[in-house]
Amino acid sequence: MCCLKEKVGFQSSPVISVRSSFVPAGLCLLFLGVSACNRSSNSTVGVAYHHDIVASAPWSIHIAKMDRTQSQLELRSTLARDKVEGLSTLVQQVQAVPATAGQPIAAVNGDFYVVDEKNPYLGDPRGLQILDGELVSAPTDQASFWIDASGQPQATNVLSQLKVTWRDGSSTPMGLNEERRDGAVVLFTPRHGAMTRTKGGRELILESSGNGPWLPLQAGREITARVREIRTDGNAPLADGILVLSISPSLLTNAGFSANASVGATLKLSTATIPDLSGVKMAISGGYVLVRDGQKQEIQTPDSESYKYRSVRERHPRSAIGASRTHFFLVEVDGRQPELSVGMTLDELGDYMKKLGCDLALNLDGGASATFWYQGKVRNSPCNGADRPIANGVVVIAKPTGKQ
Repeated sequence: MCCLKEKVGFQSSPVISVRSSFVPAGLCLLFLGVSACNRSSNSTVGVAYHHDIVASAPWSIHIAKMDRTQSQLELRSTLARDKVEGLSTLVQQVQAVPATAGQPIAAVNGDFYVVDEKNPYLGDPRGLQILDGELVSAPTDQASFWIDASGQPQATNVLSQLKVTWRDGSSTPMGLNEERRDGAVVLFTPRHGAMTRTKGGRELILESSGNGPWLPLQAGREITARVREIRTDGNAPLADGILVLSISPSLLTNAGFSANASVGATLKLSTATIPDLSGVKMAISGGYVLVRDGQKQEIQTPDSESYKYRSVRERHPRSAIGASRTHFFLVEVDGRQPELSVGMTLDELGDYMKKLGCDLALNLDGGASATFWYQGKVRNSPCNGADRPIANGVVVIAKPTGKQ
C-alpha cells in the first residue's frame, strides 16, 4: 500500500548510470483513497524514470525527472522531419536529434497541431515553438512553457507582436510558418518546408539587407530585409538564406501595399512577443497551465459541448511538462484502455503534477498523441496501439562532454 504525503518525493538521481529504486510515495493515493500500486524505476545521468500504476483508477503513468543542477542536462524541443509541415513519430524525432546536440535520454510528445490529412499545412504546431534558439512557430491563444535566458522555467500565455513595418512607416501584424488566412500576412522561413503552399496573393522574396541579424529567425529581434523578387502566383519555393512574406489577395486592394511591396524595398520584420522571449533556446506550447507557484490552477472553460472544451472535463490520455526549483518533469498518462488506464481529466492531472512537487506545470497534447520514450524505446501504451506521427516533442538530452 502507498501512503499519502504533501509532496511526492523521488530519491535523488545519480550523475552516473546506475539502477535506482526511488519510490515516489503518494502517487497512488491522489484522489481515491488507499489503492494498490506497482512501481518500476531506474535512473541515468541525473534523469530518473518511474512507472506508476494506480490500480484503483486505474492509471498507468510514466514519469521522467531531470535534475536541474546537472549542467550537462538540457531540455530541447523536437520537430517532425525538422520542418513545420509534416509529421513523424516521437521515436523518429528523438533519433533525428543531432549528435552534436547530445544524447537523448527521455522524451514526451509536444503541442497540438493540424491533424487534417487533406490540409496542406498538416503538422503545423498550434502555438509557440523555439528549437535550439530558432523561432519556428508563433504563439497563439494557448499557454506555452519555456526556459528563459537566465535558465528559469516559465509558463503562461504569450502574446505575439510579430509584424512587418513597411517603408512608409506603417505596419501589419504577421503570422509565421502557418496557413495564410484571408486578410493576413504570413512570414515563411526555410524551416517551414519546401514551398509556402499558398494560393495567389503576392509573395515577397526577401534577402538580408546586409545589416544586423538574419537567419535562423530568433524571438525578440528586428531584422531588415530587402525585396529581391515578387511572385504573384503563390506557392513560392523556400531556400536557405531567404524569407518569403506572403500577402493575402484581399489586402492588395489597398494601394499602400503595392507601393510598399516593390523590388528593392527595404522592410523591417519584428519578432517581438509579450513577455519578451529574447535569448530563449527552448519553448513549446500546449493547453493550460495546471500548476503555478505550487498551486493547482482552476481551469475555466465555456459551457460548450465543443470537443476542445468538453475534453477538459473528460478522462483521456494526457501528457504534461513541469518544473520544481530542482527538477524538470515529463509526464504521460495512458488512457482509453479500461483494463490498464482510463486517463485523467485536466483537473486530475493538475492534482497529480502538484503531488509530484511541481511549482509550474503545463498540459501538452493528449489523446492518441500521448507518447513517452525513455532510453531507447516507447515505455507507455499508446491508445491506438502504436505511437502516432506527431508534430513536435520535448526531449531531455545529455550534452556532449565539454559543451555546457
